[in-house]
Amino acid sequence: MGTLKGQNFRIFTWDSTAEKYHVIGMAVNCVITENNNTDDQSTKDDVGMAAKPTTLSKSWSVQVESLSVADVGAMLTAIKNKTKFQLMWDQTAVSDNQSASGIGWARVGEAYLTDGTFQFDDRTNSQKNLTFTGTGPLTTQASSPTSETIAPGSYTKGQFVRLFLSSDNTAAPVKVIGAAKKLSLHVSLALENNSTKDTPLDWEYQEPTTLSYDITSNALMEGGDVITSSVQAQDLNGIQAIYDAGTPVKWKIANVSGDNQRTAGAIICSGSALIQTLTMNGQNRVAAEYTTQLVGYGDYTVGA
Repeated sequence: MGTLKGQNFRIFTWDSTAEKYHVIGMAVNCVITENNNTDDQSTKDDVGMAAKPTTLSKSWSVQVESLSVADVGAMLTAIKNKTKFQLMWDQTAVSDNQSASGIGWARVGEAYLTDGTFQFDDRTNSQKNLTFTGTGPLTTQASSPTSETIAPGSYTKGQFVRLFLSSDNTAAPVKVIGAAKKLSLHVSLALENNSTKDTPLDWEYQEPTTLSYDITSNALMEGGDVITSSVQAQDLNGIQAIYDAGTPVKWKIANVSGDNQRTAGAIICSGSALIQTLTMNGQNRVAAEYTTQLVGYGDYTVGA
C-alpha cells in the first residue's frame, strides 16, 4: 500500500469570477482540524464511572504556511472586509501536485480568514501563516472540480521589506528601523458562534466581531552611530522616546530598494499603532538587541 505524500495534499480557494479553484501556492505545510465538540451525558442512573460523550456541535479549521507573500495585500483585505472563502482540501495529481482530483474524502466549506502572520525576516524567504475558521457545514467533493495550477513565482526576500515609523500620529512614517533583523505583521479576526435552535445539523456558524493586529520588529542596538538625513533611521533613542510618550504613531510596511535597502517603494500596509512592549537584550559577548511590539490603533490601510 502506498502512503499519501504530503505535497499531494493541498488547500484550494474558490474564484467565483473565473469559476475555478486556485491552489494556495508555494505552500510548505497545511493542517486540517475537524472537531466533534462533546459533552458528557452520564447520569446517576448509569452503572459505573465511564463517561458517555455526546456530540453537541461540529467545527473545523484550516492552517496553511506558504513561502510567497506576493498576495499579502489580498489576504489583508480579505480579513479587513470579513470575506468568506470557499475552501476545499483534496488530493492532487502526482504530475504537478496542484490539480485537484476530487477523491471521495475531499471536503468543501465556507470559512473566514481569521488569523494571518506575515514574516519578513532578514535574508530568508518571506512567509505567511494563515488560519481559516469554518462557518457552517462541510460537504463532500465527489467529482473532479475545475482547478488552476500556478506558475512558479519569485520569493520575496525579507530584507527587501521594512518597517517605517513617525514620531507621532500626525507626521508621515519616513523613519526606517536601522539594523533590523526580523519583522512580522499579525492580523486577527475574532469570531462569535451564532448557532441557534434554527441552525441545521450540528455545525457551528461563526460571525466576525473584532479586528486587531500587531507588529513585531527586532533590531541590533547601535551606539554612537551618525544617522544621515537620507537614511532617516529610527534608532534606539527614537524608539525609547516613542515608548515614553505612550501615544500612537504612524507606521507603514513597504518594499524597499537602493544600496542601503531603506528607500521606501510600494506600500504593503499602513496605519497607526502604539508601542506596547520594548524589550532590550544585552547578553554577554553577543550583539545587543531590542525588540519592539506595536499594537494596532484603529483600522489599517492596504497599499498606498
